[in-house]
Amino acid sequence: MKRSIWFLLVALLVVSLALSSCGSTTETITVATDATWPPFEYVDETTQEIVGFDIDLITAIAEKQGLEIEIVNVPWDSLLAGMANCQYDVSISAMTITDERAEQFGFSDPYFAAGQIVTVQASNTEINGPEDLAGHTVGVQLGTTGDIEAQNMPGVEVKNYDDIGLAFQDLINGQIDAVIADNPLALGYVGQNPDELKTVGEAFTDEYYGIAVCATNTELIDQINQGLAAVKAEGLIEELTGEWLMGGQ
Repeated sequence: MKRSIWFLLVALLVVSLALSSCGSTTETITVATDATWPPFEYVDETTQEIVGFDIDLITAIAEKQGLEIEIVNVPWDSLLAGMANCQYDVSISAMTITDERAEQFGFSDPYFAAGQIVTVQASNTEINGPEDLAGHTVGVQLGTTGDIEAQNMPGVEVKNYDDIGLAFQDLINGQIDAVIADNPLALGYVGQNPDELKTVGEAFTDEYYGIAVCATNTELIDQINQGLAAVKAEGLIEELTGEWLMGGQ
C-alpha cells in the first residue's frame, strides 16, 4: 500500500512539473530592424545596443500585449525578403506602408507620418527642392521609397547606398549633390551637422510608417494593433517624438 501511494505521489509530481513547464513557455517574437536610420533605429556606439524611436515603441507594444521579443539587426534588402517569406515575425524599421509591400506582408495601423525631402550642403543655393535635381547626383538608400522617387525624376543620376548614413557623409564631403530620404531622418542628420547640411523645400510625398508582420499571422497583427492603439492613447508617440526627434539623441 505504501509503495502504491509513493508511486502515485511521484506520478502526480511529474505531471505537475510538466504542466508547469508548458504553462511558462512563451514564444519569442523575432523583430527585424535595419539599425542604420537614426533616430528611429541605430546602434549606440557606447553600449552597442540597438536603440531609437522604433525600438522604444515596439518594446512598449510588446509589454502591453505580454509578448516576448528578440530584436535583430538586418540589412534592408534582407529584411524585406525575410518579411516576405516570414523568416521574421515582425519588422519595425521606419518602413513606409506601400501597396507593393502590403502584397508581401501585413502591416499594422500607421504610427508615424513621414515624407521624402531633399537635403543638400548648407552652402548650396542652386537646389531648392526636388524640381531642381535634374543634372545632379542624388544619394538614396537602395530599395527605399526615396530610391523609387529619385528613379522617377528625369535627368537625375541616382547613387544607391546600403547605409543611408554613407549617403549623408558623401554629401558632406561633396561627392554627391543631394540626398533624398524620409523627412524625420533627414532632420536628424541636419540636426547633427547644422553647419554642413540643410533640407530644402517641403516634404514632397505623403507617407506613413507601419509595423510589418508576417502575412499569415493574422493573430499577431491584431495583437500589434491592440498594443499600438493602447500606447497611442497614452501619448507615447508624442513622448517619443519629443525625445528622439526634438530632443536629439
